[in-house]
Formats: sequence, C-alpha cells, structure tokens
Amino acid sequence: MIKRIIFLIPFLVCTLSTLQAQKKVDFVTFINQQHTWVDSVFNKLTPKERIAQLFLVRAHTNLGQKYIDSVANVIKKEQLGGLVVFQGGPVRHANMFNQYQKVSKVPLLITFDGEWGLGMRMQDSTLSYPYQMTLGAIQNDNLLYEMGRQVAKDFLRLGMHFNFAPVVDINNNPKNPVINFRSFGDNKQNVTKKAKQYMDGMVDGGIIASLKHFPGHGDTDVDSHYDLPQLNFTRKRLDTLEMYPFKELIKQGAPAIMVAHMHIPALDNTPNMPSSISKKVVTDLLRRELGFEGLIVTDAMDMKGVKKFFPNGEADVMAIEAGHDLLEVSENSARAIDLIEKSIASGRIRQADIDARVKRVLASKLWLSLDKYKPTTTRNLYADLNTASAKTLIQRLADASVTVLKSDRRIQDFNPSDETAVVSIGIASAQDFEKGLQSQLSNYTQYYVSGKEDKDYLDSISKLIRSNDQLVLAIHDNRTRPRSELDFSKEVQKFIDKLARRKAITVMFTNPYAIESVDINRSGSIILSYQNDNFMQKAALKVLLNQIKPAGKLPVTLSKRYKFGQGI
Repeated sequence: MIKRIIFLIPFLVCTLSTLQAQKKVDFVTFINQQHTWVDSVFNKLTPKERIAQLFLVRAHTNLGQKYIDSVANVIKKEQLGGLVVFQGGPVRHANMFNQYQKVSKVPLLITFDGEWGLGMRMQDSTLSYPYQMTLGAIQNDNLLYEMGRQVAKDFLRLGMHFNFAPVVDINNNPKNPVINFRSFGDNKQNVTKKAKQYMDGMVDGGIIASLKHFPGHGDTDVDSHYDLPQLNFTRKRLDTLEMYPFKELIKQGAPAIMVAHMHIPALDNTPNMPSSISKKVVTDLLRRELGFEGLIVTDAMDMKGVKKFFPNGEADVMAIEAGHDLLEVSENSARAIDLIEKSIASGRIRQADIDARVKRVLASKLWLSLDKYKPTTTRNLYADLNTASAKTLIQRLADASVTVLKSDRRIQDFNPSDETAVVSIGIASAQDFEKGLQSQLSNYTQYYVSGKEDKDYLDSISKLIRSNDQLVLAIHDNRTRPRSELDFSKEVQKFIDKLARRKAITVMFTNPYAIESVDINRSGSIILSYQNDNFMQKAALKVLLNQIKPAGKLPVTLSKRYKFGQGI
C-alpha cells in the first residue's frame, strides 16, 4: 500500500502541473505584456498593415459565393485584423473561415454577436440559448457560467474566438426598441451578477467576451442602427446606474468593452458627438478614469447612429483618435486606413498609440493560441454544435427561469382528468405547449385565436367553455423577437380579460413587459415564460403539471403590482 502511494505522488504532481499549464493566464494582464511572437509579427507588417489589424470586416455565407470571394479579396489586399460574422450556415462558415485564413498573413480574429449563442445568427442549424431577459429570472447563477462555457466550446469548434456578449445595459425603459429582452433586466446588481457568470464562463472556456454597450444603452427610445440616441442624464445618474455594471466588471477582469453610438452631453457636450468616437468617453473616461486596460471595440461603424453626422470615413478616424483597439464593420476599410495613415503623418494621431493598440490586438491573438492556428474541420460539425448535453443545458436554463406570479393555488389544484378548456391566443395551430398538454389531458377542448377575430366568434368560444372545470389561457407572441406590446385587436384584448376573470391559469409566452398590454390580473395563476421558444413551452408545461417547482423571479419591475424579484 505504501509503495502505491509513493508511486502516485509524482503522478499527481505531474497531473496538477499539466492542468495549471493548460489554464489560461489573465487576459487583460497578458495583452499588456511584451511577447516575442507579437514583436516578431509586428515587425514584419508594413505601416498600412499595422493599421489594418485594427479593422474587423463584415462576413456572411448567406449572400452567395460572389460575396464571400469579394471579402476574401479585401482581406488579401488590405490584410485586415479580423471578421465580424453574420448570417449563414456553420459548414459554409467554417469553409469561409479556412479560405480567409489562407490569404491572411496574420491569423484573423473572428468575432460574432452571440448573445444567445450561435443561434443568434444561425437560427436554423445551431442552438439558441434563452434571451438574457429570461436568464435574468434565474436564481442559480451557476447555470449562466455553464452556458458561457458551452457557448465558448461552440465558438471554438466553429473556428471563432470573440463573442460580443454579454449585454450589461440596464433596461429601465420598457419601450427600448434595441435592448429590451437582450438585457438581464432593470436591477443593476442582478445585471452585474448574471453578466459576471456568463462572461467568466466564456473566458474560462477560452474565448474573449465583450461587455456592451458602454456607457449604457438601457434607457433609450431610439435604435442607434437608425439614428443617434440622446441621453440627457446627469453624470451622477450615469455613474450610479448605467455605468455601474461596467465599473464593477472592470474590477473583476472584463476582457473587452464595446462602446455604443449615443450622444451624452454630460460626458461630451460636442453637438451630435456619438460616445463611440468621443475621446472624452473612450480615453478620458473608460481608459483613464475607470482604469480599463482590456480591448475597446466600437459598435458597428456602418450604423446611422455614428455615420449620420460624421460621414465619408471621418467617423473611422475619430474612433481611432478616441482610443479604440478595434473598429467593427467600417463602411470602407481601405478609405479609413488611408485616412488614418494621413492623420498619423499630420500629427493628428500618434504613431506610438497605433503601435500599442496593434500589439494589444496581436497579443489577444496569441492569448487565443492563434500563433498555432489550425483550419477548422467540417467533419461532424453539425453534430458537434447540436449535442444532447447542450440541449439539456438549454432546457435546464428554461426550467429555472419560469416565474409564477400571483397565486399558485390553481396550479397546485390542476387535475389532468378534469374537463379542461385550452384557449391559445396568437397562434393558429398547436405548438409544443399545446401538444404536450393534450397528451396529458383526458378530457379537453382546444380553441385557437390568432389575435384579429371579431366579437361574435369570440363570444361563441366564451359560451362553449362555460361548463369546463378548468381553463388554461396560453398567450403566445409568435413574432421572431418578443416585443413589449402584444399585437392583438381590442376585441381579443377584451376576450383575454373576460377569460382571465374566470380564474384561468394564464401562461404567457411573451416578453415580460407584454403583461401590461393585456389585462390578466384576475387570473387564478400566471405562469410567465418570457419567450415563445419550444424549450420555454416545455418548461411552462412542467410547471403547470407540477413536475417542477417554479423558481424564477421577475428580472424587471412591470408595475406597482408586479415588481422586480417577485415569483412564487
């Protein structure tokens, strides 16, 4: 026995050393250190190619081979630093990445908006995790860390390295057209806690995560894709609310931050100055005052929020002048590189600043082990991106988020053998919730209301269901993205109110804000499921059938009746 123990000691030491060696060093510390590989690559680049390392070009595979080849020509000619990947399919994407990496002198940094995973851009062939608003309801934050690890695994399998997530905007404006359900909610502490777990999971999984949209895009009623939002808040308000998650997560090692296109006079009162190209915001505030030393990246530079008042490449120059490390989707990268080169020659931009940023970008690639780049194999790719374990995790997240409001007595008393009327609004045929419920009920009648029916039809349903022992009212938002208001006629809204008064069990497959657009307050029980995806429908069904105990809590305050943190 003693001999065996002695034999195992060096083995354990060796194993621990291997595990420690495999663990990546802190990203922010790493990219601000000197590295031989970085210096070697930097010295081989021309002045123009160094500037080009700061640019990320748009990449698609759903626009045809001609488009793919045109981007390859741009990469080959300009030697850009990386990609921002949009719609397409995973196999086509992997082949595209391999094609582009072949023509690049320096391995490309491949970035992606994957707030809810690869499915955010590749919905039909990869997995989507719950929206951040749904995740905001979860009480077991470890689940978000697991999700981050799995998202990182998916990214690396596809050949990508950098996720523009999590969103840390505090959505305290229910009418926000651009953030809304993409936020963890309206409570700054909850947003920060949830973002920390998701961020850490991705970074520990081996990819870069980026907080967005600095200094906070949660209280706007303008979409910066189409115009320049105005934030007329005091500096005190911004410090204590909008910037709170950023400040806390900078202290906890945030690797990267994306800056939004917003005009914020309290930070820079230059007329129509977007925060994304303001030196006062990017360098003076984010770098110097808040002490952020990670990567700073712009939001897309082809958005009207930035180019409207600074056209013809001037916004690109100002973004570099402001202090960015990476520019996302310039309208014309060749023009921008020329303008930046001229700005260096004129003294407007310091060469030393450019060099430092290029080395940070190269060090990021080294941290990602791109110095040992290998092409992505497409063998079993689809299966690897759609594993049973990942699907199970998605369902666990959904199950943990379902929130019961008001009383749960009707749910506790629900009997699958009793005569039941199921009224589904917003759909024309059975979805997963209806199919699953029907398989459990022994005596039921199903009714569908699309949302535009007239009074006579709705009255006929009301009469038919009067004798039923139980009433389940399922409200679906079948739109691609859940909105704050449901698109139902006034007659259907009155119908919903009438059914709710019959002490219905109302199940909402909607944005939580949508509760305020219909009157369901007199329901016996309210099951809030946040979105209409199949995993949320399955989770709600489990709650209705008492197969799981609801654990979710409201991530936002909806009214005096329904406040943050509520849930049975």
